[in-house]
Amino acid sequence: MGAGLLEGSSVALVHEWFSATGGSEQVFMAIAGLLPHAARYVLWAERDAGAEGLGLRESWLARTPLRRSKALALPMMPLVWRTLDRRATFDVVISSTHAFAHTVRLGSHEATRYLSYVHSPARYVWSPSFDGRGANPALRAPRKLLQVVDSRLNRHVHSYAANSREVQARIRRFWRRDAVVVNPPVAVDYFAAAPHAQREQPRDYLLGVGRWIPYKNFDLMIAIADEAGLPLVIAGSGPEEARLRKLAAAARVPVTFEVRPSKERLRELYWGARALLFPAHEDFGIIPVEAQACGTPVIGLGRGGLLETVVDGETGYLVDSLEAAPHAEAVRRLPRLSTQRRMQEQAARFSPERFAHRMSEWVTDATSG
Repeated sequence: MGAGLLEGSSVALVHEWFSATGGSEQVFMAIAGLLPHAARYVLWAERDAGAEGLGLRESWLARTPLRRSKALALPMMPLVWRTLDRRATFDVVISSTHAFAHTVRLGSHEATRYLSYVHSPARYVWSPSFDGRGANPALRAPRKLLQVVDSRLNRHVHSYAANSREVQARIRRFWRRDAVVVNPPVAVDYFAAAPHAQREQPRDYLLGVGRWIPYKNFDLMIAIADEAGLPLVIAGSGPEEARLRKLAAAARVPVTFEVRPSKERLRELYWGARALLFPAHEDFGIIPVEAQACGTPVIGLGRGGLLETVVDGETGYLVDSLEAAPHAEAVRRLPRLSTQRRMQEQAARFSPERFAHRMSEWVTDATSG
């Protein structure tokens, strides 16, 4: 799918910053796979991101100390996207954005079509209650200014796609623009096709996966496991590690940390888990889909992207609470859920093939006429 997409057109792909493990980077590379002839621009590529050979063109911001601090670089980003490459001429520019990449202008060609795939309007600008990075009262005035800038500099975008219905609603609310929904691709076949020994593991622990940052609520996962009386495995990495280890040491159940597990190890962990805990308000959430591809049910927050990826009462339980007890009660109801096969069928709805089909449809529709 996607062969010949925009063939004969000059195309640029634009992404925020390129890091090693982000879901947005996975989407960007999936789009790049559909458009192998496209030029690829980023603000900067992090040193350990594995970007060698990808042909990424970094902005002038990459040559400054600001590349080491997203928070300090944030106010500069709209300016950078407007001064990225004044000499370039493209027929189509497609941005992959979760901050300000959708404001990009390349060259001065009036006929250029601008499309934007949105992971979320910048959460720390528009939704500070979701993301503590923007919640500081001292940032209220700068946040208001960035909202104005963000709204005014996106008027040239011809068409938006959102990664979920949740983000589609935010685009409508914050930018007053319509968007089609194109869910991200998830490597569901890889996670489903585990070796036989992994698929036959006893499912005897709860699992948490992701970046160890505050809004992911790993501290709540520890409390849920403690309340449910089951061991917990926490996989990932992040700045909350020291605090989480202290909480884990005080828990009445074993809490094990898997730091930066490989993809193969992560698949093994999914297959051995009784359930994935995911008590966070996410834009979409690739991790719960990976878990379901392994036949692992999800117990998560009944908000955001999980409303789209988890079938409540069939492939998991959605709990509209940030207290441990209701989630622990859901753990006790796990035997009532549907079969492993039903969970894998749900995960298959978010395959790379489906993404390629929907993405190709959107790009073709948005660039025709």
